[in-house]
Amino acid sequence: MSDGREVICGPLRTWPLWALVGLGAAGAGVALVRSVFWGRLVDPWVFGGLLVAPLAVLGLYAAGVLVSADAYGIRSRTLLRRRSLPWGDIADVRVYLQYGRHGEVIRRVCVVLRDGRTRRLPLPFSASGDDRPDFDAKLDALRALHRRHGGPESDHVPVISHRTAGRGSAVSLVLCVLLLAGAGLAAWFVPSVASERRAWDSAVSCAAGTSAAERGDCLASSPAVIARTEAGRGKRTSWLYFADGRPVDRLAVSQEAAEGFRPGDRVELTVWRHQVREVVGQHQVWREHFATAGEPAVLAAALGLAAGYPGSRMLLHRRGRRLPDDEVLPSALPFAGVLVGTALWLLPLRYLHPTTLPASPVTVAWAVTGSLGSLGLFAWAWRATRIRVPRGAAAEAEPADEDVFLAARFLESTDYNPHGFGTHIVLGGGPPAVTPHPGPGRFAAKRIPVERLTVKDVRRLRGGDEDTVSLPRSWHIAELDDGGSPVRLAASPADLARILGALEPAGAGRRPVG
Repeated sequence: MSDGREVICGPLRTWPLWALVGLGAAGAGVALVRSVFWGRLVDPWVFGGLLVAPLAVLGLYAAGVLVSADAYGIRSRTLLRRRSLPWGDIADVRVYLQYGRHGEVIRRVCVVLRDGRTRRLPLPFSASGDDRPDFDAKLDALRALHRRHGGPESDHVPVISHRTAGRGSAVSLVLCVLLLAGAGLAAWFVPSVASERRAWDSAVSCAAGTSAAERGDCLASSPAVIARTEAGRGKRTSWLYFADGRPVDRLAVSQEAAEGFRPGDRVELTVWRHQVREVVGQHQVWREHFATAGEPAVLAAALGLAAGYPGSRMLLHRRGRRLPDDEVLPSALPFAGVLVGTALWLLPLRYLHPTTLPASPVTVAWAVTGSLGSLGLFAWAWRATRIRVPRGAAAEAEPADEDVFLAARFLESTDYNPHGFGTHIVLGGGPPAVTPHPGPGRFAAKRIPVERLTVKDVRRLRGGDEDTVSLPRSWHIAELDDGGSPVRLAASPADLARILGALEPAGAGRRPVG
């Protein structure tokens, strides 16, 4: 970065990248020498060299990335592409959040063009607290250049995460389609599983003189002697071995059956459709498990219900399509409650009636009652996830002689909220105060200096409010001015309106919003 007229973003540490290039080049050289000059194609050194050779390309790509910005616009350069974006074509500069496998937050910069398309810049890049200051400095410099030479749409840094309206729903769509496809595949198996189970239950012993070719759907008995057993541990298969390999050499059974039979035991085998289905001994019996039609039916219903959760996330994105891209969407957990409640009555019903509709009065009442309950839960979830528009202070007055505790949090550490200890605000029986408990009593309460507070704005949660991840998504934020220092107060919309209504008569002024 220079004197403010130009911003240059390159890799923070280049020596590890060039070390990767050297390691990969050395591996490729070893593989070449061993295979070409020594003629050893199948060799551990060749395989090892080919394994580390791609590291050279990876290191060379990362070391060659460069992003620069000046009065003209933003230029990016990689090993395979060069791109130039003038400030006139850029509508906004944003932060895009991704999450690693171990919960680490990865921050990248993306630019939004005037036509709505998004371009993600390879740099600056932040994946830890060590490189965060440099990332923030580069981001501030890019936005300063944009304000000077372009026309940004936002006056703050929009942060796009998986909780915000601007994050696409392609992942949810793919997951929903895959789960529905799995549900359809499981449902396709229901008739064949039901047919096989009915055939097994209705099978009778083969008549005398029936040839081996005709013993398909009848039960044929065959004596055998167990030669040895092999009980598999964990996920390993357990086996029964028969003397002289008659009628089969070995048979896969459960671990309990393999441990129950002993070498030398005389057993009776039941063969159906040319496979051994039952082994009966003097002290142990093993039967092959035949799935009922209810098992794939339950699996199909469960997968269909599971597809409802990514579907509900897409629905929330659709409902929030008019929100700014960095505003936090309501949580989809209420719809998850609908799916769980539906599963409680639907899965047992599908298990008992996998191929037919309920016919008895009890099952019909079961299905109707469950459907009405699910419909009621859906209506509740629809209302719980509605988009609430921020509003100002409530007009109702608080009781003068009774304390009312409201769940609310000042997000900044102040003299009345040291180290963010407050979880509630108490109103009514005294001056407004911050408390670390929901009452009763004002123990450890700290008075809010309302005479120096000014309400600037009331808004929904944004992706840049990183300290609100643990708060309910339905809460709103009031931006206050505390004697020149910005302070944010978070609470549910109704409680926040009551708190602002109690603060204003006590001395806090309010500027017009919007």
